[in-house]
Amino acid sequence: MSIEAARSTAVRAEVAGNSDIGESCERTPPAKFGNPHVTARGERRAHVSFRGYATLWFNTGTLCNLTCHNCYIESSPRNDRLSYLTRGEVLRFLDEAANLPDRPAEIGFTGGEPFMNPEFPGMLEDALAHGFSVLVLTNAMRPMQRRKEPLLALAQRFPCRLAIRVSLDHFEQYGHEELRGPRSWQPTIDGLQWLAGNGFNLSIAGRTVWGMIEPDMRRGYAALFSALGLPIDADDPAKLVLFPEMLEQCDVPEISEACWEKLGKSPSDVMCSNSRMVIRRKGSDRASVVACTLLPYTEAFEIADSLDGARGSVSLNHRHCARFCVLGGASCAGPR
Repeated sequence: MSIEAARSTAVRAEVAGNSDIGESCERTPPAKFGNPHVTARGERRAHVSFRGYATLWFNTGTLCNLTCHNCYIESSPRNDRLSYLTRGEVLRFLDEAANLPDRPAEIGFTGGEPFMNPEFPGMLEDALAHGFSVLVLTNAMRPMQRRKEPLLALAQRFPCRLAIRVSLDHFEQYGHEELRGPRSWQPTIDGLQWLAGNGFNLSIAGRTVWGMIEPDMRRGYAALFSALGLPIDADDPAKLVLFPEMLEQCDVPEISEACWEKLGKSPSDVMCSNSRMVIRRKGSDRASVVACTLLPYTEAFEIADSLDGARGSVSLNHRHCARFCVLGGASCAGPR
């Protein structure tokens, strides 16, 4: 067996057997996450109050050019549960955001793969023209590379306000392709090098499925960035964001009000305290606002059809609230 094949076999075993994400993990008891106010143990469930807009997200649609193992919202070439947003729908919310007393500091675009939405370049232009800083989450593959010319024109027209975060799940090809599929590595590397060569503000999103400690992950990415000539500091958590893993079937503790003190955390640390996301469900004729980027399909987290109306508190009544946000300490916007 070659070294590459041995590595691939080891990673496949890790993905299948890791206690954090694999099928062998303990299943969530049915009683958990059933009541938005009380945990299965009868404790008062934690809620997060909204303290003002920091990031406004738009999910441009769940269609993607890849089907990745452990995609947080199961994006794929066939998943259209979230329809493509139109430029007009995005513009309506941008207009509202620009006039809020707590005007968002940042607009984020996610998917699916945002560059698959045919109206995405216009959405980017409108967000930048409104004076916002913009963060785009992409895999940097062919859908983005087909839009090089308009993307470069926007970066030149609005200098220092367009940031691109590229999903690179591992610092070696075998790991990245174990999650993203064969032949997904080199197109992403090509996209990264084009972005870096044209001076884009770049960051990387990696995954922690590998069972490695964070310093080793960062050293691996640092070696890759050096070899590729990418100006990315792997020790900067805002430039290399390492996301925690979670699967629907794996058990996690519920978060009660008492957990804040026990964990030494605050509700203001959780991203639903300062961000919301705009979506349009398949079959709906109107875009709406949800509390969380990770929970676009859960109707309990759909809270309004306007930004000002979406300021209500959020019950942490989902396993992702515990695993990703509270225990994982992660945010889709990344560290600030």
